Amino acid sequence: MSFSPDSLEAFVQAASLGSFSAAARRLSKSQSTISEAISRLEIDLGVALFDRSAKLPVLTDAGSALLLQAQDVLAASQRLRQAADLLHAGVESRLTLVISDAYDSPDFQAHMVRLGERYPELEFECVFAEYSDALNLVRTGRAALGILPSEPGYPPEIGHVTLAEQAEFALYVAKEHALAGTTPLSQEVLAGYRALRLNTLDDSPQRGLFQIARQRSWSAPSYLILMELATQGFGWAILPRWMVRTYAARMLVELDMPGWPRRYPLDLVWSQQRSLGPAGAWLRDALMAEGR
Repeated sequence: MSFSPDSLEAFVQAASLGSFSAAARRLSKSQSTISEAISRLEIDLGVALFDRSAKLPVLTDAGSALLLQAQDVLAASQRLRQAADLLHAGVESRLTLVISDAYDSPDFQAHMVRLGERYPELEFECVFAEYSDALNLVRTGRAALGILPSEPGYPPEIGHVTLAEQAEFALYVAKEHALAGTTPLSQEVLAGYRALRLNTLDDSPQRGLFQIARQRSWSAPSYLILMELATQGFGWAILPRWMVRTYAARMLVELDMPGWPRRYPLDLVWSQQRSLGPAGAWLRDALMAEGR
């Protein structure tokens, strides 16, 4: 059984405003039209929604019980119309952003709030990946946009721009690790201990940062996992400083080594082979505007 949206709207407005005449004025219809619409709904539902014995109609117990469901149906119908309007206007139904753990911006939450307000029916997805994993998600269309530490070069199909934000990395070990407090520290000394290195799922070598030999190393595809391994004392790791400050400041110590910490630019990337929808284009412009 289907119910007329006009009948549901008449029912909800009459219940909210307390009279058929007030509902008629709100909906710019005649009182007889509102009364007839509610009567049809009562016939369809098989229950009386209003007690009409008094001067003003009063919700019956059944009417009170069904009012919330009627409001839910109208709200769902409105969301359907809005989603259809956005699709008709070319707005994508889903937007995926892939982010490196190195990215930490005070403006990001504000961007998400504005995105949600501007495109309330958009399905937004945030995925965390590093380097070639992040690029592959963008290249294949799995993600529309990506934020990652700058690469020395990008494939021609990848558009990119350097953001105002930068990522800061340092060397860390657990407080109980043998390297904690060791000075002076050099690459030769580090080579004597297990390294916890970042390694993408397609096994591409880490680029742009300190090159870590595969010998005497454990690897993981995310900085978050490397941080957890470091807190357990399994080795030393290159980690984003913001992440350690936020989640592991009491468990890890920063190693004192010449040339560290290091700062690296962050790039925003997208596919040149796929056009961004309005929501993706808006988010790209908002991220590019950070710090300007």
